[in-house]
Amino acid sequence: MSIFLTFFLLLNNMFGGGASTGHSSAGLWSSLVGASHQPATPGSEEGEPPSGISGDPQPDAPVIKGIYVTAYSAGGERMATLLDLLDRTELNSMVIDIKDDLGNITYKTSNPKLQELGNPQPYIKDVDKLMTTLKEHEIYPIARVVVFKDSVLAKSHPEYSFVQKDGSIWQNGNKDKFVNPYREEVWEYNVEVAKEAAKLGFKEIQFDYVRFPEGFEKRADSLKFTKNEQSRVDIVSGFVEYAKKELEPLGVRVSVDIFGYAASVPAAEGIGQDFVKISSGVHVISPMIYPSHYSTGWFKQKDPDKAPYETIKGAMDDTHKKLEPLGEDKPIIRPWIQDFTAKWLGKGHYTPYGAAEVQAQIKALNDSGVEEFLLWNAGNRYSEGVKY
Repeated sequence: MSIFLTFFLLLNNMFGGGASTGHSSAGLWSSLVGASHQPATPGSEEGEPPSGISGDPQPDAPVIKGIYVTAYSAGGERMATLLDLLDRTELNSMVIDIKDDLGNITYKTSNPKLQELGNPQPYIKDVDKLMTTLKEHEIYPIARVVVFKDSVLAKSHPEYSFVQKDGSIWQNGNKDKFVNPYREEVWEYNVEVAKEAAKLGFKEIQFDYVRFPEGFEKRADSLKFTKNEQSRVDIVSGFVEYAKKELEPLGVRVSVDIFGYAASVPAAEGIGQDFVKISSGVHVISPMIYPSHYSTGWFKQKDPDKAPYETIKGAMDDTHKKLEPLGEDKPIIRPWIQDFTAKWLGKGHYTPYGAAEVQAQIKALNDSGVEEFLLWNAGNRYSEGVKY
């Protein structure tokens, strides 16, 4: 089986899982549409390569060792347990859902655009109080914004989404709907969400689902959606560049989650993710290198989930090699690692994950020269006894 086919089959099995900067949004968008053979990098002159990051807006930030926190946890009883975990360990950061996987804004807001497009929910009952609590506990706050997977926006504005021949909005096997990265309005809305998060006090905006749906290249011709002559790769990397330019004046870092496989294969043209192009436009890149998401044969492992050290080490070797061309413009590498048990892999193909398995992943990162990491557990139940 070719590496390309392997890659896309693996992707299909994955889970979840303002102020102007001197360029108007319309001007930036026009420059993208007109640059038929240039990467979609807002603000760059014709023929000029992407400029890379212009400096760290958070130069005093600590070495980040964080956890994922749902809006339900952030606004509920579980938050006390998570605060205690960070108080007792070297963990020092929380990645909190501000726009979730459905497209809901997770707190009540007075922002008209977010009220109109984001279906605000009171999952975080008092967002200002939350920010005060994080500051009191010296926790580095990161706002997670799910970008192009957005059922809420797709339902309310089908013209921003992908429409089938029968007039219905396309959805994937999990009934998730996506919005179209070619739409200027979608760019502006998600950056507006990020700007409000920055004004609330978040020090970093982490964009997730910065891509087209998995396997999009197989169905694009059967769907109705707005597009131009730009490639999917250039449009996706163009959004990242645009977001960074808009957010840098607010003093926040921009980070992007990306498939871990993207460092090990050529550009994923179908979903529009190019590891190097996206990395050149962010301050932090977070490849999702969960061992459970690699199949037999990756990094010479029969069952990668049962070999957390070897799998993470192999993924980091590929990541460093992939980013070599960026030189001094290389972003901070802060991977997502696994703190959950992948029972869906079937008996004999997974191992229960606990402190030892998390520790092995961290050792592999450290042995690869990577100090920062984020732990993923969808239920926010993290292993005790890990030396972070």
